[in-house]
Amino acid sequence: MNRAGVSFRDATAADAAVAVPLIHSSGPAAFEYVFAVPGLGDAQAFLRRAFVDGAGEFGWRNHVVGELDGAVVAVGAGYGGATKWSFTLAAARQILGHYGWRPAAGVIARGLKVESVIPPPAGAMYYLGHLGVAPSLRGQGVGSALVGYLIAARPAGSGGPVILDVAATNPDAQRLYQRLGFAVIGERRSTLANARGQVPDHRRMQWQAPARVVARTG
Repeated sequence: MNRAGVSFRDATAADAAVAVPLIHSSGPAAFEYVFAVPGLGDAQAFLRRAFVDGAGEFGWRNHVVGELDGAVVAVGAGYGGATKWSFTLAAARQILGHYGWRPAAGVIARGLKVESVIPPPAGAMYYLGHLGVAPSLRGQGVGSALVGYLIAARPAGSGGPVILDVAATNPDAQRLYQRLGFAVIGERRSTLANARGQVPDHRRMQWQAPARVVARTG
């Protein structure tokens, strides 16, 4: 438990109905730009399939959920650069299975374009993504608790920087991350848009671990 009254656990496939809309809320414009295909559904239709599948960036195995009074109210993921190829293969399989060959090519191409604005983690980086909180509980400490839990859950020996990306159109989220010790280290402009979504500029933020206090002796 934590000061927000939320308990965290590993996600399961059974969490899809609540977790997927929260994942989508973490970047709706980008998700719709990539995954919405006329006649084949919106982004949440694909995210639901990928979440239940379990593998890769969007699978339930990559997520934790926060519960309050037995209900899922938050979701998020923390992962590193070593996931690159396994996530890429899982996404390709899920996209092909969901859309079929011809539409899948466009989805994959748009996904690669979005990576120029929101790059995937690399090297020793520990990346926080898909951070979503139930709208009725925003501003009540749940997001802070979620980020704190994910940072504390880093794999043993993980000494790389903790990174996240925030849309320039989401100043409330940026202020939250700044209060938690994150600082903006760069910004990527976006010109990506289609009839389903317009990807905003994104700012990359890095967490500064609190300095250790060394007790004086003598």
